[in-house]
Amino acid sequence: MEFLDVVAARHSVREFIDRPVGHDVLQRLFEAASMAPSALNEQPWRFYVAEGETRARIGEIMAQSTVYLADYIDVLGPERYEEASHWYTDLGGAPLIIGITIPRTEDEPTLIGRTISVGAAVENLLLAATNEGLGACMVTFSFWVRDELAEAFGLEDDRVVVGLIVLGYPGEPPEAPAHSHDVAVFRE
Repeated sequence: MEFLDVVAARHSVREFIDRPVGHDVLQRLFEAASMAPSALNEQPWRFYVAEGETRARIGEIMAQSTVYLADYIDVLGPERYEEASHWYTDLGGAPLIIGITIPRTEDEPTLIGRTISVGAAVENLLLAATNEGLGACMVTFSFWVRDELAEAFGLEDDRVVVGLIVLGYPGEPPEAPAHSHDVAVFRE
């Protein structure tokens, strides 16, 4: 695929079919992620792949999110709440869940640099997944269970979970969302 075609085709997938993703494919995704720019070339990202029993445990932890979602019903609205509740119950049946981590820090400028850097790595990974015919959805709404997620992924105390990527072969293709292209301000 041409680069702009891959960018245009990438969207969040929330339904997956029961088909395994080969480790050779995953290695290509992580290679793409590793080429992202990072603050001071720190490359702070580390990805933890959950499959099998670990994937099931991560799914159980994320299902708890539906309890916390009740606090956000005013923000989401009743329609989006039901959608979110269903999504967090089984994460679309994705066969893989990837934990996105960075080194723990209390220094705000370092945290910002690491967060932006990991965002670049995640986008590379998501674009590579699209190019491989995979579907993915980044989940950033898991902070209330991140300690449990860290334990399930087997993280050391010096790393923190900043998000998840659910990954697999897409089921029903969702309608691509509209994107605003009015995002730049030019000054002379």
